[in-house]
Amino acid sequence: MRVRTYVGPSDPTGLHRVLDERVVLPQAAERLDTRRELWPDEVRIRVERLNLDAASFRQLERTHDGPDGVRRAVLDIVAARGKMQNPETGSGGMLVGTVEEVGPDSPLGLEVGDRVATLVSLTLTPLVIEDGLAGWDGRSEQVPCDGYAVLFGRSIAARIPDDLRADLSLAVMDVCGAPALTRRVVESYDAPRVVVIGGAGKSGSLSLAAARDAGATTVGVVPTEAEAALLREADLADEVVVSDARDPIALRDAVGKAADVTVVCVDVPGCEGGAILSTAPGGTVVFFSMATSFSAAALGAEGLAADVTMLVGNGYVPGHAAYALSLLRAHQGVRDLFLRRLA
Repeated sequence: MRVRTYVGPSDPTGLHRVLDERVVLPQAAERLDTRRELWPDEVRIRVERLNLDAASFRQLERTHDGPDGVRRAVLDIVAARGKMQNPETGSGGMLVGTVEEVGPDSPLGLEVGDRVATLVSLTLTPLVIEDGLAGWDGRSEQVPCDGYAVLFGRSIAARIPDDLRADLSLAVMDVCGAPALTRRVVESYDAPRVVVIGGAGKSGSLSLAAARDAGATTVGVVPTEAEAALLREADLADEVVVSDARDPIALRDAVGKAADVTVVCVDVPGCEGGAILSTAPGGTVVFFSMATSFSAAALGAEGLAADVTMLVGNGYVPGHAAYALSLLRAHQGVRDLFLRRLA
């Protein structure tokens, strides 16, 4: 690959950091410029912790030899691409760190010393790892890390609240788009039935809480009796269903009455058909999983003559971070599920 050297002012999308020969946005780029020096509208973050998205981490676990292999894979990806973007899933995650330099024209409102979580994907964030991930055991999505990252003019970051642990805040903010969009969709229906596939996970538990707060009857789908017990204890779902979401007929039958809104929050592929079959005509399916095949979803709905609206959860809704944190504070069951995952 030939490298294109950008000459000129910065672009708020980060175009000036793209090193590909062709003009693409940072997320589509093969490699990003990771130089420490900032353009005027950029911010540099001293990285404290990465949070790999669940689909990416599971894929790395499946395809590499133990925790050391996973660690090497992450280091290799970041070194090769100048960002954390799993080449198989296309996804990355987010990070927590401290602002160490702010360009004079940055519109983000951050100050040196602010402790923040980035609310944009690692797939488009210039990143350098400087400690070889020596503090990470390779067994968790949360990755202790020393290095730096760069935010652009159109990036998003939120200050870490003082009343929550940093790892807990990071875990919530990693999926904060899910409950915000879930609530927006649920509020467009009159007393809907909402099915959340992967209801005991991070985005799933927050989505259940958001749906219940919006007046929905909630159904949580989990793959095992152990997760069902956790979800019942959390008291977030009016009904808990145990089913393999990759088996579309089994999922449809287990859910029973079709949902007005189905929210897919699992980190495994192959759940598109079951989600569509579990949704009533005129209903909505929201896909938050990075393991989703959107071609399979579109063609599957067509093949089933399913009159459903399908939405891609893009991770951003105005006010999403504050809303997700408010759900964590208000619902002890959500908090307990998150703390259990972190433990």
